Amino acid sequence: MKQLLLATRNKDKVSELHSLLVDADSELLTLDEFPQIGETVEDGETLEENAVKKARETFQVANIPTIADDSGLEVYYLNNEPGVYSSRYAGPRATYSDNCKKLLKKLRGVPPRRRAARFRCVIAFMPTDGVVRTVEGICQGVITEIPRGENGFGYDPIFVPTGHSKTLAEMSTALKNTLSHRAKAIQNIRPILRQLL
Repeated sequence: MKQLLLATRNKDKVSELHSLLVDADSELLTLDEFPQIGETVEDGETLEENAVKKARETFQVANIPTIADDSGLEVYYLNNEPGVYSSRYAGPRATYSDNCKKLLKKLRGVPPRRRAARFRCVIAFMPTDGVVRTVEGICQGVITEIPRGENGFGYDPIFVPTGHSKTLAEMSTALKNTLSHRAKAIQNIRPILRQLL
């Protein structure tokens, strides 16, 4: 069985990727199994740049086909903030709750019709040195006025996908995994994984 390295130590992300890649016919590894691989400095100006950088740096040390992703929440009213800074929106050591609070504060008083946003996920796949493929997944929705739900992570408690009334954090994992940005990106990378693994 081929090995596939997920270039992350984020336990929430690992759990989500494991459930999305359960039928990938590969042994899934994470950075926890490679302590010699340091943290990638995410200094790219785009999600694509960060995802490719993570995949490349990880592959160069582990020499195993690698998947890396970078995701961001883009709120149109805020000129696509927090975007590439989503995970550190409220500061370098910000918690998920800190980031949500900062965003809700910036949107205080903004009416529902102007709270449209989208989650974007860019996945970079590096099967061999020098080869990198990227795909994108997008989930459109709106930002709530207060957090709702206990499931998920990140901005899930304040994001309601288009066509739904529940936040991602109020949904079951199974439902979330049919419509999240990461689920859509994984769907788009599947044919490439099958071809190159």
